[in-house]
Amino acid sequence: MSEHRRKPPQPQGGGRAAARRAAQQPSGRRAAQARGTSTGAHSEPHGGGEERVYGSRAEARRAAQRGGRRRGAEGAAAAAAGRGGRGANPGKKRLIDYPRHNKYGWRRWVPSWKLVSGMTLGFAATVLGASTVVYSMVEVPEAVKIATAQNNVYYYADGTQMAATGGEVNRQILDYDKIPMHMQNAVISAENKTFWDDKGVDPMGIGRAVVNMAMGEQTQGGSTITQQYVKNAMLDDQSQTVSRKLKELFISLKAGVEEDKEDVMAGYLNTSYYGRGAYGIQAAARTYYEKDAQELNASECAFLAALLKGATYYDPAGSVDIDPRATPAANTEAATKRWKWILDEMVKDGKLKAEERAEYTAFPMPKPPKKGARLGGQVGYMVDLAKAYVINNNDVGITAKKLSQGGYEIHTTFEKKKVDALKNAVEKVEKANIDPKERPDTDTHVQFGGASVNPKTGAIVAIYGGHDATKHFTNNADQTGAQVGSTFKPFVLAAAMEHGVRDPQGEPVQSSDQRRTVDPDKTYYNGQNKLKIKNYDGTVWHNEDGEEWLQVNDGDKSYGDINLREAMIHSANSPFVQLGMDVGIEEVRETAVRAGLRKESLVGANVPSFSIGISDPSAIRMAGAYATFAANGKQREPFSVTHVKKRGETIYQHETTTKQAFSTAIASNVTDVLRDVVEDPEGTGNNAAIPGRQVAGKTGTTDGNKSAWFVGYTPQLATAIDMYRMDDNAANKNRKFLEMFGTGGQKKIHGSSFPSEIWQKYMSTALKGAEVIPFPEPEKLEADSVYGGGAKSPEPTPSDTPEPTPSQSESESPSPTPSPSESTKPAEPSCGPFDWDCNNEDGGQNNGGQDGGTDTGGTDTGGTDTGGTDDGGTTGGITTSPSPTGGNGNGNGGGNGGWFGGTEG
Repeated sequence: MSEHRRKPPQPQGGGRAAARRAAQQPSGRRAAQARGTSTGAHSEPHGGGEERVYGSRAEARRAAQRGGRRRGAEGAAAAAAGRGGRGANPGKKRLIDYPRHNKYGWRRWVPSWKLVSGMTLGFAATVLGASTVVYSMVEVPEAVKIATAQNNVYYYADGTQMAATGGEVNRQILDYDKIPMHMQNAVISAENKTFWDDKGVDPMGIGRAVVNMAMGEQTQGGSTITQQYVKNAMLDDQSQTVSRKLKELFISLKAGVEEDKEDVMAGYLNTSYYGRGAYGIQAAARTYYEKDAQELNASECAFLAALLKGATYYDPAGSVDIDPRATPAANTEAATKRWKWILDEMVKDGKLKAEERAEYTAFPMPKPPKKGARLGGQVGYMVDLAKAYVINNNDVGITAKKLSQGGYEIHTTFEKKKVDALKNAVEKVEKANIDPKERPDTDTHVQFGGASVNPKTGAIVAIYGGHDATKHFTNNADQTGAQVGSTFKPFVLAAAMEHGVRDPQGEPVQSSDQRRTVDPDKTYYNGQNKLKIKNYDGTVWHNEDGEEWLQVNDGDKSYGDINLREAMIHSANSPFVQLGMDVGIEEVRETAVRAGLRKESLVGANVPSFSIGISDPSAIRMAGAYATFAANGKQREPFSVTHVKKRGETIYQHETTTKQAFSTAIASNVTDVLRDVVEDPEGTGNNAAIPGRQVAGKTGTTDGNKSAWFVGYTPQLATAIDMYRMDDNAANKNRKFLEMFGTGGQKKIHGSSFPSEIWQKYMSTALKGAEVIPFPEPEKLEADSVYGGGAKSPEPTPSDTPEPTPSQSESESPSPTPSPSESTKPAEPSCGPFDWDCNNEDGGQNNGGQDGGTDTGGTDTGGTDTGGTDDGGTTGGITTSPSPTGGNGNGNGGGNGGWFGGTEG
């Protein structure tokens, strides 16, 4: 044997232990040992120590092989671990055995039942410990502490205080024994049937609420009365975050365990919001029924319990300033339905005898809302407008409830001097002309409304909402239902200049090459009285009953063929009705919306009379839409609040958005035409002229003489004034507009009379000392002469008969000269129906000046007494031609939208 070969170590013991020790040696050494063993040589080990001598070569070989296999397995496991552990054989077992040490493949990742149980118990212990800490830290609220609330302070545009609504939070705390049992039973039946038994939360109740909501049924609230009480208490945090919800849950649990149920019930009813600024059952009883809570009967309690679901949608007085859907009619219907359901539930729960329930057949209508003395005059209207704007136009979650809790500084756009000037102008004209004692049949229920908007910003600088906000609850600057009449015609003109009139020979598809551009001086339409209205293709228009439409003019006047400028000056109806049909009612509607009117306030029917003002936008929106023309086509949304602060920090800031609604060419030409309405001696709006200033505007009077308007502007200010008669007592369910024939001692009220007079007085004062700024010069329109009225281009609209047709109505100076016929009328006559300054004594009906309709020197812009439209009338026609679908016979209009996401507020 070579002396260079070493012997394998010789262990003291044999068997498996020796083999294991042998396997732990390096492979090279084992190989040498194996070779040494196979030759039977024995050598001395290096460094001393004894080595085991195997009994045979086979034993040594087997030992070496076993060690190699183990190391191979370990090497494979190490390699697998390097590739992600798949198929690895882990080593030493750990405290948390995951991945598992003695499993391979996917089993290695399946936790053992011991691990799952341990982790579950550990998590439960952690949650329980944390819950115990939180539970010990939260406090159950006290109703007396919750009752405190701060003022809301409203400011004018110059920063001076307008109103402080301290006391808007109207609350009195009642002891439990003074709260009527009927009220307790009503809220339990409606909100939380398990109140007396639950522990502050009711998982089953939440599940029931979800199921009932899915089925569309009346629901109990998902939250318990205890949870609602806790929510009412958390005035400083009404966010919808997880942390807040958890805090509310723990407080509810603590209140359910530690507090007496009587105290929780009293706290809930004393802190809940019932609408109209009333917090607590006592305040609600006084606000809605003018009695103490102890005097409420079961029926009244059921109604007050219904309010807890949301006073905005269940107060019969309505909340259209917050949501236009919350009308008095809709709210009354919803409140009645829930009131009945609550009473029936009380019977079902054994809390009300069936005999007593049978006595309550009539809904317990509450008293109308009232305002405090501090909100009298115009202040109440401005506060309501600002409140509604904040609620509907902020992205910081300021709700009506939060606002009523106080602590806000609300900076408005209202300028006190202008507000006072508008109020004084209305009162001066009203005092001089309206006398209910002398003329009780015609001068009662007369209302005025108005709004003034800055065209450069959209800021509402002044409003007139009525005589007194504490006595007259409807804000007349907001949407009232009064139709706007001929003040709508400028939108028809703007639509015609932008879209053009459709070619009668073209296809229905309205491409630009199938329309003819309109210029107010080069476009002529038939101004005949009782004109038969046609579709743009020349066919006669019929309503759904197959009836034709004959459009009348004010005083039954006929104008023959007249260009659009002169038609606007004289407020002729038939040209604009036919023009609207030729342009397209949809295009006219879209133009009005782009100018700033709300689509919801416009009649949806595509009827001829749409173009002469059967819709009922508010004074605010009309002023804002005319401000778009004043700003040379730039449209800015009207707004009443610049910013809101709380605790000294600005939480809302208005940002003005400017849109180019119309080109400067269109806007400047509309303004130029409306200037002639005021400046022309025969214009219907000349009573509104302000010496030394350029003024543009339009009069409007409606069907049955039920409303009258003047809307006008200078470059700095746009203002709308309306007048109407309406018995709007909140208790009167049959509110309707009344005729104004004989009102103010005048035969008929027109936009050219009292409204334009008020406008002129106000604007003269409001602009006193302001820079005199001219309007932009009208830009040239690329248009050829166009003759409309259903006639084939380029011929003018033919009359109904080929022969010359004289005026169909008597005039003060009957003329033997007929209107020019289709075959004889020159394109631009030198002296005729279009030359209003021409002294043609034979011109008769075509150069007639004023209609003599008012005592103030204005022209008569109204319609006839035979069912036709007045100045821009409404559902017009003549007695033998009834209104088309979409008209509104009583003048209540077709829209229901406000100017802020549904409200004019």
